[in-house]
Amino acid sequence: MTGKVNPAQTLEATGISGVASAHYNLLEPALMQHAVRRDEGEIGLGGAFLVSTGKHTGRSPKDKFVVAEPSVQDSIWWENNPPMEVQAFETLHKDMLAHMQGGEYFVQDLYGGADPEYRLNVRMITEMAWHSLFIRHLLRRPELAELEGFVPEFTVINCPSFKADPARHGCRSETVIAISFEQKLVLIGGTSYAGENKKSVFSVLNYLLPARNVMPMHCSANHAVGNPEDTAIFFGLSGTGKTTLSADPERVLIGDDEHGWSDSRTFNFEGGCYAKTIDLSAEAEPEIYATTSKFATVVENMVYDKHSFELDFTDDSLTPNMRCAYPLHYIDNASESSLGGVPKNIIMLTCDAFGVLPPIARLSPAQAMYHFLSGFTAKVPGTEKGVVEPIPTFSTCFGAPFMPRRPEAYGNLLREKIAAHGVNCWLVNTGWTGGPKGKGGSRMPIRATRALLTAALGGGLNEREFRVDENFGFEVPVAVKGVAKILLDPRRTWENGAEYDEQAGKLVDMFAENFTQYEAFVDQSVLDAAIRRK
Repeated sequence: MTGKVNPAQTLEATGISGVASAHYNLLEPALMQHAVRRDEGEIGLGGAFLVSTGKHTGRSPKDKFVVAEPSVQDSIWWENNPPMEVQAFETLHKDMLAHMQGGEYFVQDLYGGADPEYRLNVRMITEMAWHSLFIRHLLRRPELAELEGFVPEFTVINCPSFKADPARHGCRSETVIAISFEQKLVLIGGTSYAGENKKSVFSVLNYLLPARNVMPMHCSANHAVGNPEDTAIFFGLSGTGKTTLSADPERVLIGDDEHGWSDSRTFNFEGGCYAKTIDLSAEAEPEIYATTSKFATVVENMVYDKHSFELDFTDDSLTPNMRCAYPLHYIDNASESSLGGVPKNIIMLTCDAFGVLPPIARLSPAQAMYHFLSGFTAKVPGTEKGVVEPIPTFSTCFGAPFMPRRPEAYGNLLREKIAAHGVNCWLVNTGWTGGPKGKGGSRMPIRATRALLTAALGGGLNEREFRVDENFGFEVPVAVKGVAKILLDPRRTWENGAEYDEQAGKLVDMFAENFTQYEAFVDQSVLDAAIRRK
């Protein structure tokens, strides 16, 4: 046993016995040493740690389960969260503990949440040293003195070498992610992809916090320099630009992926960032680029020169989902507290692979709830197994894979908070314009997106002239300084206007068909805001 831990909370004291060695709350240098000793990766430029996750280079959402325990039967969205029988989970737990016998494990005691009133004490037990390093970056790190009295409220056990048995464990494959809310336990096996660690904690918080009137959000967040009350949140699935757009040098970064919205403020769930690195450049995103050569940054699934250790940001032969994980303080303008005020602006990011949505649109509160429940975007290559090109999809709440409760539970909570605080709401398309992806369309210029966001967050955009979009019903600015006027009218970016009309009509029908599942759960104002053929 090495490291620092509450003596009453060692593995043996909490029912996990027989491991050969346990390392508690090791700091970054020690974790790097163990990871190298165990041949888990290599030291890269600047002391970054270079790893490959093998066959799993993204999440495995179809292998994620919630245990069907009595206390959660009526509150879980079972259509989105496949159930695992209690007995199957008990067997899985027993077999995983047996598998751990004689092994070496790394334990991190961390917080999920920057707000002391709502944070969750999380214990992460990992088979791999670099997973311990990863989660130490991504969750929030207690002071050493706090560890002496730390008592875990939820435990995550991650054993990539454990292979589940579908017949014995009631799962789908040898990969499994299973959450028990009664036992306060998450079991992960058969995958080395580190993102499962952080997303399991996010899923737990997404279940617990709404009962306390806190809105959990799959979003990034920032605030104006010197004014935390001027907070903006950016909803969006992986690959839509949450990390890139919130890392604005003119604003203070609160966090890049997971946040809570209480009655009084916004708070980051995490203590670090997990940024995509494909096509990352020092010119376009200098601060994120710089983290890839900083000490203990975990660089995941990137090709690099075996002699010089220089990273190749364009080679996606391992996966387009190449990433780096680093502590939040590696970003110069990051908030020390990871706290902000009640959001003043909500940005809903969508990656439109059809190429028909405008770069920005203003939403009413009812439209905001509609688009939040719809969650239209495109699955971006690499974030899930088998996704090799953008696929138009609807992911409710811009994070369906992490939502244990029914969508309207989050949608209603969001609308109540928008109404109570008079929040400005915007839909921003970071996807394609001028045509579909691969058929004449081009990616929305990031400079245009940044200019539009600057105008929106600064309040000036509300003073512009708007038109009502004839297909989607939201308001679109007619002209914005620094943005080509043609971009604001997507039909004009297409060579053939009739083809745009046809493609827009298809997307309208997709919106309408998708929303039928929510019509019985929303009020008339949201139904009136629904997108339909005129």
